[in-house]
This record gives sequence, structure tokens and C-alpha cells, in this order.
Amino acid sequence: MSYANWRRRKQLQRKFMWRDVRTYRTCYLFLAPYAIIFTLFYVVPVLVSMWYGFTYYNVLQPARFIGMRNYINLILVDDIFLTAVKNTFLIAAITGPIGYIAAFLFAWLIHELPKRIRAIAVLIFYAPTISGQVYLIWTFIFSGDSYGYANAIGVNLGLLEKPRMWLTDPTYMMTIVIIVILWASLGTGFLSFIAGLNTIPDDQYEAGYVDGVKNRWQELWYITLPNMKSMLMFGAVMSITTAFNTADVTMALCGFPSTDYAARTVVTHLIDYGQQRFEMGYASAIATVLFLVMYLCNKFIQKALSRLGT
Repeated sequence: MSYANWRRRKQLQRKFMWRDVRTYRTCYLFLAPYAIIFTLFYVVPVLVSMWYGFTYYNVLQPARFIGMRNYINLILVDDIFLTAVKNTFLIAAITGPIGYIAAFLFAWLIHELPKRIRAIAVLIFYAPTISGQVYLIWTFIFSGDSYGYANAIGVNLGLLEKPRMWLTDPTYMMTIVIIVILWASLGTGFLSFIAGLNTIPDDQYEAGYVDGVKNRWQELWYITLPNMKSMLMFGAVMSITTAFNTADVTMALCGFPSTDYAARTVVTHLIDYGQQRFEMGYASAIATVLFLVMYLCNKFIQKALSRLGT
């Protein structure tokens, strides 16, 4: 395509865009408050954070441009950050897919229950997500003294010779964190799957069986999943976001900082530099790296789901 043709095409696109804006101006006026708030409190902070990632900024002094130094230090100097990256990807690789698949399977199975029983089951499965003290239960279970349930059961059954410090020993910390995250993974994605299953009309299943669908697995693949692409995408985004934003679990169970940084994640590393040391430029670089990784993962999931049912 020549430059003249490219320029003419862009002019036509702008012309049609402004024509649509004038035609649907009332709709855009209703969308304007949300668009303004979203831009001011989401888009602008992300762009500002990306800029600060190239500066040295300690809040007390004006930001000073230092180029790529923060990113070079992240990769080549900061060993704790590399540990955080390893732990974060480990958590994301295990809890993300397993939690996502488990949320869908539980939603699919619960959808087959009678309506009243289904409502109770949804509340039971979703309760760990809405509970503010969800991690308190696990601190009792894995308490390091003899009164902790894991130690008491292990000692009484002869599995342990003495109580173990589950939440301060680097050998066990990440395993426990992953277990807790999986336990609490039935969150918003689970509710979106339930809602998506309720929107599929029954006549599609009837038509599917007329066209040759022979069992529930074919029904799931050819009817249920294609009708839930938007919910599956939403659940995937929530699953990825939750997995990469892990911080509350490690801080509540293993302390902040954890022993030998064994439960360090990228977000806790970000909190350390942003809220404890006030090295906002370095913290912004960490946030930018995390944002780019999450964006690439979301694009990959989006492409994978776009081929579903084809």
C-alpha cells in the first residue's frame, strides 16, 4: 500500500468515526462519565507509573530521569526480585490453570443441581472469597506450636516426631501458600461461570442432540463452551490477575518479609519498595514489568479462547 492510499484510508476512517460520534452523541454522553473516571484513575496512573519507571523518585525530591537503570538493576542486580519472579510464576502456573478449570467444573456440576440446592452450593463455594478472615483458619491449622491442627494430628498419628514451623520454614511455605490460594480460588470467575451457564437456552441442547451430539462431553465442547466465550474470557482475566497479584496470602501467612524471602512475590516486592522504602521509581519499574507480563498472558488466553469450538 502506497503512502497516498494509506493516508486516504486514514482520512476516511476519521470521517466515518466523527460521523458515528455525531449520530450516536447521546450514547457517548451517557458513557462520558465512566470514560472520564476510567481515564483519570486507571489509564493516567498506568502511564505515569511507566514514566516514573525511568526515573529515580523518592517522593521527597523531584523525579530524576535515569533511563533504563531501574530495569537493569531489576534483572542483573536484584536477586530478591528474581526470587519473587520465580515464586510468582510458580504460583501463577499452578493456581491459575487449576483454579480456573476447577471453578468451571464446580460451576458446571452445581448447575445440574435443583435450583434451591444450587443457591446453597454457590454460597458455600463462594464463601471463602467474601470472608475477610479467610486466612485466619489456615494460621490455626499450620500454627508452629503443638496446638496447630497439622502438628497435633501429625504428632498423634506418629507422622511427625515434633511440631514443625510450617509458616516460617522455607521448605514448606510455598506449598502451603499454593494450597490456600487454590482453596480460595473460587471467586468472581466462578460466579461468572454460573451466570453464563444459566443464560444458555435449553433449545440449543435439544437441537444439538438432533444434530448428532451423543454425550455430555460433546454437549460441553460444541454447545456449552462456545456459548460462554465471554464468561470464559472474563474468568481467565480474573484468574490471571489473581495469580499474578498474590500478596495478601503470603503476607498474612508467612509474614512480611517472609523467612529468607522464600514466599516473596512480585507484588510484595513492589509493596516493599513503594510503601516501605518509598523508592517510587524502582517500584514503578516493578509495576510496569508486572503489567506487561499480565497483558501478554491475557492476549495469549484471548487467542486461545477465540479458537474454542472452531
